[in-house]
Amino acid sequence: MQSTATTVEQYLSELTEDRRKALDAVRQVVLKNLDKDFEEGMQYGMIGYYVPHRVYPAGYHCDPKQPLPFAALASQKNYMSLYLMCVYGDTDHSKWFREAWAKTGRKLDMGKACVRFKKLEDLALDVIAEAIKRVPARKYIEFCEAAIKPTSKGASKGARQAGDSAESPKPGKSRAAVRKGPQA
Repeated sequence: MQSTATTVEQYLSELTEDRRKALDAVRQVVLKNLDKDFEEGMQYGMIGYYVPHRVYPAGYHCDPKQPLPFAALASQKNYMSLYLMCVYGDTDHSKWFREAWAKTGRKLDMGKACVRFKKLEDLALDVIAEAIKRVPARKYIEFCEAAIKPTSKGASKGARQAGDSAESPKPGKSRAAVRKGPQA
């Protein structure tokens, strides 16, 4: 469910108490471990953590007017989501994340970048904290630039690793939605 809230506080105030408490707890973990060059704000109708234009003027390659997305928190219809773009496409970081999560004994409900949860207790907050802390903004920028850089075959390095197109979905969007573009 994409919110029309314009501030993080407004977004949180629109949630039920249990979801507000859960998302705020995850938010505090993210903020505590986030590199100083990232910012928090609303992006794509969710609480977003991104590399602002003052740090990375090029912005998001799919929409340069947007800052470069790094992570996001959202309340969906049937669950809550934590989108970790730093895990998406980076096979080493993804492998570390999944192995660290498994060691906690908690079940991981995850797509490529989206960790889905119904209650705070479903999450391994220490693993989330470390995943955020391990990727400073400058390192994330380098990874993103390498992933979209054309190779001699015209595909990006990240796309070859992921086995898919070079265009990454926005948090909360499927690849099919990205390929189709904005719907009128």
